[in-house]
Amino acid sequence: MPCAPPTQRGTMIGKGYTRRKSLVALAGAAAGFLVMAPARKARAAVQKLFTSTGAPKGYDPTQHKWLMAINIERCIGCGLCVEACKKENHVPPQPTYFRTWIERYIIKKPRPGQAAVQGETVVDSPNGGAGGFPPCEIPREEILKAFYVPKLCNLCEHSPCTQSCPVGATFDTPDGAVLVDPKYCIGCGFCIQACPYGCRYFNPYTRTADKCSLCYHRITRGLRPACVEVCPAEARLFGDLKNMGPDDPIAKLVRTNKLHTLKPHLGTEPRVLYAGLDKEVR
Repeated sequence: MPCAPPTQRGTMIGKGYTRRKSLVALAGAAAGFLVMAPARKARAAVQKLFTSTGAPKGYDPTQHKWLMAINIERCIGCGLCVEACKKENHVPPQPTYFRTWIERYIIKKPRPGQAAVQGETVVDSPNGGAGGFPPCEIPREEILKAFYVPKLCNLCEHSPCTQSCPVGATFDTPDGAVLVDPKYCIGCGFCIQACPYGCRYFNPYTRTADKCSLCYHRITRGLRPACVEVCPAEARLFGDLKNMGPDDPIAKLVRTNKLHTLKPHLGTEPRVLYAGLDKEVR
């Protein structure tokens, strides 16, 4: 459409459309935009969710908020969770690719004459914990304490990975998951570098970034993540914050334990919570 002649474009003020009215109208339009923008963003997120994940049509992501809790005192380091995750999500079989893994922490006693409360911290994770852990080579009498720490995507409320992706291939979902759309991922690796928890890897077969998806294809159909399903010690707990009753396993854990997150100083606000988290865990 051609622009109106200058005389017509400037006649509005002459007809009583004052500067004050212009500002009022502009403010009203801005307010309307601010109200509509979050709604549009939410609808776009939901649409992207269904397009990229294949979630069932009856699933409403706005009615859920997923989180996971891990009770370190219950983890036995069997590695079944790692194996189940690899099988369920087609993670490359090589021992350097994991969506979830287990680390073994061994805190040694201080050496004689040392004023420290504890000694060296030794951390290992052979094959990501898949298949369990070999016997510890450190003599038992030198060990102060030892424990296992399962790790996975931390479901950050303020996720650095989504902020670093230049094409929007990695995104937050309304129900709290952080996903990667392989159709749009260009394999630049920015998100892998941005994750402060080391939870992402480059898949050599798909040539895209990959990570824990909470087994999104399962939880949107009423199933638990594979790692939670196979844990024989119930060290991993999975729940819905928006639909959580007092008898929910995570609610019970909160009542009886003090929960922590990994690297809280980063301000990412993870939704993976740990009970019995030692200060030596990094």
